[in-house]
Amino acid sequence: MHIHILGICGTFMGGLAVLARQLGHTVTGSDANVYPPMSTQLRAEGIALVEGYDPAQLEPAPDMVVVGNAMSRGNPTVEAMLDRGLPYTSGPQWLFENLLQERWVLAVAGTHGKTTTSSMLTWILACAGMKPGYLIGGVPANFELSASIGDSAFFVIEADEYDSAFFDKRSKFVHYRPRTAILNNLEFDHADIFADLAAIQRQFHHLLRTIPAAGRVIAPTADNNITEVLAQGLWSELELCTIEAESDATWLAQTLSPDGSEFSVQCRAADNNITTVGVVRWQLTGQHNVNNALAAIAAARHVGVVPALAVEALCSFDGVKRRMELLGVPAGVAVYDDFAHHPTAIASTLAGLRAKVGDGKITAVIEPRSNTMRLGSHLDKLAPSSRDADQVIWYQPQGLDWSLESVVAASAGRATVDSSIEHIVATLKAQSEPGDSIVIMSNGDFGGIHQQLLAALNLNHH
Repeated sequence: MHIHILGICGTFMGGLAVLARQLGHTVTGSDANVYPPMSTQLRAEGIALVEGYDPAQLEPAPDMVVVGNAMSRGNPTVEAMLDRGLPYTSGPQWLFENLLQERWVLAVAGTHGKTTTSSMLTWILACAGMKPGYLIGGVPANFELSASIGDSAFFVIEADEYDSAFFDKRSKFVHYRPRTAILNNLEFDHADIFADLAAIQRQFHHLLRTIPAAGRVIAPTADNNITEVLAQGLWSELELCTIEAESDATWLAQTLSPDGSEFSVQCRAADNNITTVGVVRWQLTGQHNVNNALAAIAAARHVGVVPALAVEALCSFDGVKRRMELLGVPAGVAVYDDFAHHPTAIASTLAGLRAKVGDGKITAVIEPRSNTMRLGSHLDKLAPSSRDADQVIWYQPQGLDWSLESVVAASAGRATVDSSIEHIVATLKAQSEPGDSIVIMSNGDFGGIHQQLLAALNLNHH
């Protein structure tokens, strides 16, 4: 079958394209901007790409058009597809009908940590010899691709609450029908499609309604927004995870190092006895990643992985590209790339780094790029979210219709605003000293600032 994918370079649609190719289909696709790393991954899989939305790409007519959720009415290819009566579907719908329907789906949902937790869970299952399929919205360092059909009944999927397509406004994850579901956390996000938190909670509850009675939900004890969703009705097994000592949760973690790079994992049995199943020592930092790990270990046990083996697997987990990824240490300055797209993500990432470096100087360079950030929905939370950084440089991109000056005013002299990437790089080059840490935070390519900064700091070195 010839499948043509509109919006193919997004992380979800690109992963779907890889899966369709592995299933033996001829796959082509288009996007407004065809760029690495996704374009490189797709071409390596034998997928032909078209830049732009000229309707000529529908000649000869494909057997099925899979429409990404970035597509809207008025797009020339969308209009041609509808005029010609070509068969079309959404990405999540296609995925369920062609792959997930026959599998034991392990879905990872939540505002933060989906990519990292999905990657952890996939790695645990792989280490257990279970050969899972997976579709992850990022590139796990332990795997070459962001998606694979696998060779077993098990399939791990990053379960996004964003909408499915212009003709299907349900969250993507409603299509997946998991038997194992992780609900990591829940906050207001995606202000471009959700009116308020209650609208997102409603979609999360739709997800719960699809999980069978023999299925299992893994959730944190300390997230009131998740607790409210569970209170709307739950028909499946529930296991709770926590870092808090005083709790009746099934899964408990005890941090053994301030930065979260070492922690013990404990499990409560049916008779209420608590046993320590192992200690995770890894390169990741932050309490949020301890929470992610607990959820992954719990989900893996639901499909038969012994917790001690899961703990051992996480000790060799290498993280995910763009999730506090250490890009280099030029001139003794540690430069990190982080995908932070929400104040809570910024705060938890910086808290983890602060615990790691102690009194070392941390500079955060932040681009408010996500749709929710660009709408100004989190404006009052931005200054407090960056409190663990000694210095914050906020990048004011073109088209941002609100000012970051109020954030600077609330930051007690630690923050500045800059609209020039070149000037930001020059500032960092002049100020940085060995032992400093710089975290670049954006969910986009940030104008190539990462490589520019590494090059500038390397020049300092010579």
